[in-house]
Amino acid sequence: MKKKVFAFVMAAVMVFTMAACGNNDTPANTDADGADSVIKIGGIGPLTGSYANYGISVKNGAEVAVEEINANGGINGMQIELQFQDSQGDPESAVNAYGKLMDWGMDVSLGGVFSGETASIVAAANEDDVMLITPSGSADGCIAGNDKAFRVCFYDSFQGAAAANYIQENGLATEVGVFYESDYDYSVGLYNSFTEQCAANGITIKETQTFTTSTNTDFSTQINALVASGVKVVFMPIYAEEASTFLTQAKGKFADDVYFFGADGLDGILGKVEQDPSIANNVLMLTPFAADSTDPAVQSFVKKYQTAYNAVPDQFAADAYDAVYTIKTAVEKAGTTSGAALAQVMTEITVEGITGKMTWGADGNTDKPASAILYYDGVGSLFDAQ
Repeated sequence: MKKKVFAFVMAAVMVFTMAACGNNDTPANTDADGADSVIKIGGIGPLTGSYANYGISVKNGAEVAVEEINANGGINGMQIELQFQDSQGDPESAVNAYGKLMDWGMDVSLGGVFSGETASIVAAANEDDVMLITPSGSADGCIAGNDKAFRVCFYDSFQGAAAANYIQENGLATEVGVFYESDYDYSVGLYNSFTEQCAANGITIKETQTFTTSTNTDFSTQINALVASGVKVVFMPIYAEEASTFLTQAKGKFADDVYFFGADGLDGILGKVEQDPSIANNVLMLTPFAADSTDPAVQSFVKKYQTAYNAVPDQFAADAYDAVYTIKTAVEKAGTTSGAALAQVMTEITVEGITGKMTWGADGNTDKPASAILYYDGVGSLFDAQ
């Protein structure tokens, strides 16, 4: 297996480092005859801190897939090794984590859990001929500039438009409110595509309220304005941490028939309000995965995940599981872990995942159906508007 060179940015200085997979004679990923013996998959994301729930879900979901694949003979007879580095959600730390993974001998990258993490390493992965397939880096531009970069999750502009379409198609409202984080790319991206699609669908944005990273603890003014507007749906393209603060402060102020609708960032909301799960009542979340699906493949995954981690898997775990199986499919077709070769076959393969049937375009995006989960009294189930 070839040696790889990675480039990364730190403190605004470009540093080039040679990361050998082993000694000069036999790289660590090969046996004594020089044949591939293992496939090393690396991931980066927050495993500690306020947003650790996302990174832990991705890591755990990937581990379930790796254990299954290895138990069934691996990939072309090779076992998978998985290493996940803690970035605490910081793009600069993600750069360091990427370097450690390259020193380890990473063959394929799961990118970063967050878009900023993925964007910080996407150029290095391209230079190193490492295919990157992020389970959850959703910002439209976070994989841009690298034709070896792909994603399993919905991208942000798709999510925002899909949310507006879902509201229209299910007759939830003709007037909506919006609450978003105005200085965070994820939130702004979803807001922009949502409002554009609402205009196309004839849905009126009756009230818009914002907050910033430095004003994310007291939402009383925003809540009062949204309550006064009388809207029946509040679109909240934000993360579970801030959503739990909003919903805790809003409890009892909105009418009982008001929905709080968000995208993948709301996943994990029940863990943030476990002291009183009713705080999350009427939260709707756009998702490609439902743990209560009757699909046998989904239920098999859910059972294994619960056994291993004593928790119900969310869409981050499911997308990571599908990402590892996508790597398996691509490597089997390409017969190599070369990033260029894997990228070529990515646009030719189809993966029947637990998050849907997936194919990929040259832009790295996949298109799969979206549904919505409704949370009520601590339970999430597929939403039926009828």
